[in-house]
Amino acid sequence: MPFALALTMILALLAVFQIALAAGAPWGHFAWGGQHRVLPRNLRIGSAVSIVIYALIAFIAWERAGITSLLPDVVAQVAMWIVFAYFAIGIVMNAISRSKPERYTMTPVVLVLAVLSLLIAMGFGEYAMAI
Repeated sequence: MPFALALTMILALLAVFQIALAAGAPWGHFAWGGQHRVLPRNLRIGSAVSIVIYALIAFIAWERAGITSLLPDVVAQVAMWIVFAYFAIGIVMNAISRSKPERYTMTPVVLVLAVLSLLIAMGFGEYAMAI
């Protein structure tokens, strides 16, 4: 449970960041390749979609950790490994960004998310209900 909670907290912070980007905050150099100070309309929409993806990832992590139980276990297990792969690719994508602010800020963040998602996928930190 502590890994799923930590993952959720980081995703919540990223969601606030994406809300700010979607609203026109001048922090575009930290996201989406860092080419725009204020994101154009299509990337603002992408930021809004990211928030939905973050919520889905948090849900999957909570399912895999046993905090909620709306999905079959096998679905939660497979989905969590997909989340890990998503973050592993994200490490590479952020590390090769032309934007130094994005590279130096988001690469470590996504690395932490990848490690947490790996631990969750492997079944560490599962919530055990007292009987």
